[in-house]
Amino acid sequence: MIDEILKGASEKMDKAVESAKDDFATVRTGRANPQMFQKILVDYYGTMTPLAQLASLQNPEARTIVITPYDKGALAAIEKAVREVPNLGASPTNDGTLVRVSLPELTEDRRKEYVKLVKTKAEDHRVSVRNIRRRGNDELEALKKDGQAGDDDIARGQKELDSLTKTHVDAIDDALKRKEAELLEV
Repeated sequence: MIDEILKGASEKMDKAVESAKDDFATVRTGRANPQMFQKILVDYYGTMTPLAQLASLQNPEARTIVITPYDKGALAAIEKAVREVPNLGASPTNDGTLVRVSLPELTEDRRKEYVKLVKTKAEDHRVSVRNIRRRGNDELEALKKDGQAGDDDIARGQKELDSLTKTHVDAIDDALKRKEAELLEV
């Protein structure tokens, strides 16, 4: 029973770390990156649809992304959705067959803002990992209260849970350091 609780907590923490890495990838650095556009939702015939499902994204130059829609009728909606993304500063242009998105050079102030944003996202994901640990500890305490496990087994389980938490929080911190270095690189 304790092993099942630990396994479930570990899987959830792994997902939290992956989610953190995905969130970091959506933050713009000095280069254009198709992952920055993964979470953009486009109003496609009344349904909010992820951009990646409506078009292919290519990166022909360092600060340019070319979006080629699968349905030419979605061009205007894609252009509008990209234009409305906060913190991107993109200027999309529609030539009738594709949308070309040019990203301006990042200023030092803008880079610092992005670092703050990434740090906030990292803290949110650290909190989610800690919440998973708290739920795991609650489940372990419930086992103890019901008499399904002894004090020594529960203590061992809590130590393992704390170790898992530290490992996953460290993984988020490492990803944060890499993203921060990438953002501050000129």
